[in-house]
Amino acid sequence: MIKHKAYKYRFYPNKEQADLIDRTIGCVRFIYNLMLNDKFEYYQSNKKTLKNTPAQYKKEYPFLKEVDSMALCNAQINLEAAYNNYFKQHKAKKIKPLTSEKLTKLSKKTFKSSIVKFMVYHPIFPKFKSKKQSNLSYTTNNQKGTIRLENNKIKLPKIGFVNLKLHRQIPEYCKLKSATITKTRTNKYYISILVEYETQVFEKKIEKVIGLDFSMKELFVSSDGNSANFPRFFREGQDQLAKEQRKLSHRKYQSKRYEKQRLKVARLHEYVANQRKDFLHKESRKLADNYDLVCIEDLNMQAMSQSLNFGKSVSDNGWGFFTTILKYKLEDLGKQLVKIDKWFPSSKMCNKCGAVNESLKLSDRTWTCDCGAEHERDVNAAINIRTVGMTGIAQECLCQ
Repeated sequence: MIKHKAYKYRFYPNKEQADLIDRTIGCVRFIYNLMLNDKFEYYQSNKKTLKNTPAQYKKEYPFLKEVDSMALCNAQINLEAAYNNYFKQHKAKKIKPLTSEKLTKLSKKTFKSSIVKFMVYHPIFPKFKSKKQSNLSYTTNNQKGTIRLENNKIKLPKIGFVNLKLHRQIPEYCKLKSATITKTRTNKYYISILVEYETQVFEKKIEKVIGLDFSMKELFVSSDGNSANFPRFFREGQDQLAKEQRKLSHRKYQSKRYEKQRLKVARLHEYVANQRKDFLHKESRKLADNYDLVCIEDLNMQAMSQSLNFGKSVSDNGWGFFTTILKYKLEDLGKQLVKIDKWFPSSKMCNKCGAVNESLKLSDRTWTCDCGAEHERDVNAAINIRTVGMTGIAQECLCQ
């Protein structure tokens, strides 16, 4: 079985190398927006898809020749995937893309560009990359040794050798495929090296099973009655963050004092994000090492964050990131992560007799069933999730 894995390191380019990286990031964003705009205008006039490449624009914009060509090619690949997915989803849903005439009738406000109208009513349509909001990164591919590690340094196309913090070694049997260079808002540079390797994972016999119920305060409550005790890092640093952001709002935009204060705010956000990632990685590792099967609910976190003013609490927990890293850690060990239907009444169902309490409210943290069993809401839900997950696995085994 061929698998892929990414190793992330921090690296330290000099002034000239950092300048070239920044220009490459800008060129990738520029070519993406330019090609997207041409595709949209061509489709509106001809109702056909335009096949354009970065090479077509290098004569008109000579500065594109100064950066890594593979970075521009990867921008084209990403755009093509997003653009084609948009029409595939509309075709599957049997929805016709809106024309400029219909958009004009539907729009109540005056927009400067027709592409903005298109994006308002079609959020899945590829959007322009913003210099302020989009990720500052680009991806380049390894072609016959253009990316390689030597003596705690990494060689990158057009950039050369850059000092690297090699805190863990990449196994020799791994083949380097590509590298993604990222610049953070605190002006730090990181590189994610994608490697390909062949391995054989043996499916482990299921002996220890656990169910996890999502909790706004604790991150999760397990069927064993334990909780993650999530520290809620964003809430803890919210007062300090508000103070620094208030100072930033009083600074003159793009002045030296503004930039100095912006870095303070960015560092606070980065510190909170790093705390959260560290906690989630450690919790997921404990579960992956101690259990053979983990059962959770297939929740829509975006919809949950937009309802009942739960936005900050849901985002602070990072449940989506937690389930993603938990899945690959379990799979690497030959274990499984099972997701059950989000509409299953796990909280309302008694884990003893199976009766469903339809009158149970969200504010009711404990309740008593007609059979006499007393339940703590989250623990009861976790037990039911565990039972349903095990039942689904057993049925799959019987079908095979």
